[in-house]
Amino acid sequence: MTDLNIKTNKREVLGKKTRFMRREGTTPTHLFGHGIDSLSLQCDTAELRRIIARAGMTRLIALEVEGDKQPRSVFIREIQREPCSGELLHVDFYQVKRTEKIRVDVPIILIGEAPAMKEKGRTLTHSLTSLSVESLPDKLPPQITVDLSPLEEVEQAIFVRDIILSPDVTVITDPDQMIARVSEARVVEEEVIAGEEVPEEELAEGAEAEEAGEAGEKTEEAAE
Repeated sequence: MTDLNIKTNKREVLGKKTRFMRREGTTPTHLFGHGIDSLSLQCDTAELRRIIARAGMTRLIALEVEGDKQPRSVFIREIQREPCSGELLHVDFYQVKRTEKIRVDVPIILIGEAPAMKEKGRTLTHSLTSLSVESLPDKLPPQITVDLSPLEEVEQAIFVRDIILSPDVTVITDPDQMIARVSEARVVEEEVIAGEEVPEEELAEGAEAEEAGEAGEKTEEAAE
């Protein structure tokens, strides 16, 4: 099955009254899935935090529902938190069938060092942070690691097509999408007058006005 499991009880408290549950160390949760009746549940907040830290949203969890003989295979689908304190407000579980493939966005983690970054004035662009894949629930990788060591020269890049995964996992993301690239840093030269940045258009206008003024003075001198 899985080494990640959590017990949950059926919940009768709904709506705004759930704030009293949170004060007592219980978090309201919800279970739904294709072809099943949704359930309002509740979990011990400390245990729920532990599961979230270990499972994230890409690892299979054994959810032990009160009254069920067998645990249910679920993923965490959504986590709601209080914006300021980060307190858990609500968690949604999505039940899956172990014999049916699912499609999930798996986070990409960069590892290692790019030799091309040893030179000064270069930047590493990480343009793709997750990969959309399809697999059976128990074959789903919790994360995808990308080694940066092949990036030996500037402008070299790693693309989705360069990622090698288990034959049990199908990549859905466009293979031509770039994951990471080393580039030369762009240096922008700016004109500064009296410590302030002046747009080039204003500088050009000022120069033209100054030339016109000088021309006018010379004309007046010639007339005298």
